[in-house]
Amino acid sequence: MCSMRISSFRLQWQGRSQVDHHSAHSFLISLLRGLAALQVAAAHLRSELFPGLRELADPPLYYQALAFATAFSHQAVVVFFLISGWLVGGSLLNKLDQPGALQAYGIDRVTRLWTVLVPALGLMLAVGAITGAVTPVQADFSPANDYSAASFAGNLLGLQTLLVPTFAGNYALWSLANETWYYLQFPLLLIVFMGKTRLRQLGAATLLVLVSATLPFAITLYFLLWLLGAVFSRVRIDCSTGWRVALLALAAASTVYFRMTEPNDDLKPEFFVQHLMYSLPLLAFLASMQRPAGAGWMRTLAPAVHLLSEFSFTLYVIHVPMIRLLRHVGLQEFGRNRLVADQPADYAIYAGMLLAMLVAAYLSYLLFESHTFRVRRLLKARLPSQAQRPARVSAQVD
Repeated sequence: MCSMRISSFRLQWQGRSQVDHHSAHSFLISLLRGLAALQVAAAHLRSELFPGLRELADPPLYYQALAFATAFSHQAVVVFFLISGWLVGGSLLNKLDQPGALQAYGIDRVTRLWTVLVPALGLMLAVGAITGAVTPVQADFSPANDYSAASFAGNLLGLQTLLVPTFAGNYALWSLANETWYYLQFPLLLIVFMGKTRLRQLGAATLLVLVSATLPFAITLYFLLWLLGAVFSRVRIDCSTGWRVALLALAAASTVYFRMTEPNDDLKPEFFVQHLMYSLPLLAFLASMQRPAGAGWMRTLAPAVHLLSEFSFTLYVIHVPMIRLLRHVGLQEFGRNRLVADQPADYAIYAGMLLAMLVAAYLSYLLFESHTFRVRRLLKARLPSQAQRPARVSAQVD
């Protein structure tokens, strides 16, 4: 372990990433993951139900407050990338010396995505049929049809926005294309530097260059943020409370400032530096919290935080079709599927719909995502290289 000290700020490089549900940084990672999914769902629900803030000549103060509170959906996606790099990248780094590590990694990644995506895509198809957005005669194999078999398969393989549209018009799925390709790029990068033979290193380098050059530049560029998460999973920062407060304040202030002053509501190359400026202090803050959670407010909130974190991926994937289903019900039963910004009662409807989405996501999690580890074990048991390895017990899907 190497370290660097600056005054009361000491940075250490750890041999292994530390993910432990009894640590403060693990609690904070779960909190961020849950809140990020909730932010995205709440932001999309607001944009689908209420008029845009700029469409209103004199929006009420309470609507301005709601608009501000739900204005950070793309920043939340960046947080997803950082956390994914920390958990997924850090986990693979920890296991590289184990036999069959890359094979196990591949199974982990596929099951992580597909145990949620396959039933979610089925739900999207059902919602499309209920709302009349699709009929059996419209189903085909055309990559231009967002309800086609080609779109279904392409979304499972991370090809949405590249070769096929997001399935059933679920625009939230765009970020899963990034995530899928980061899952592939990271082990290739590791092989380039840590491969056992020159031939293997050269092959991985060639494939990595080809993949990175073929992908849209924005996807490859934002892989750097995902990598930062993996790097910081090995960093431990020992510092004073003042340093921690400063790091967190810098991350929050940068996020709000750039969101309010620039139209950085997308992951485009021109906004990369802005996203980097709050990502670095946020990761440094998490690295500074690698200590026991203690018996205070973290322990009190831990069960609720862990629960929201556990079904956050399901919430992210199914919230758009749930919004469309709820709007369809509103139109059929009450004659409207939009809300009015200056009607206080409509905010109760908004809150009720958000709660309904959370309940639906949790039930879907119980039916499908919660069985991810069982599916992994079944698949690994069929592979000789994996069957002899001891099962890893974890309460957190990575």
